[in-house]
Amino acid sequence: MAERAHGGREDARRVVQDPGGPVLIEGPVEVQLDDGTTARSDRPFVALCMCRRSRSYPWCDTSHRGRKRPPAPRARAAGDS
Repeated sequence: MAERAHGGREDARRVVQDPGGPVLIEGPVEVQLDDGTTARSDRPFVALCMCRRSRSYPWCDTSHRGRKRPPAPRARAAGDS
């Protein structure tokens, strides 16, 4: 692990979960894929796909936007059977 000038551990990366969308990570990043290969991005901010619909997986290409969520179940009113 890299050391900072004042003897501490390496600065942590910021990770932001976007509800219904990708995970956003301050880059650069390396992602180890299921098959053992590594994908690398040197961009300052990276969006990782969580829905696996992206054509550029593991990077998000906004394919999740086309996915519709099922409607929330309707609460039963008093007296409904």
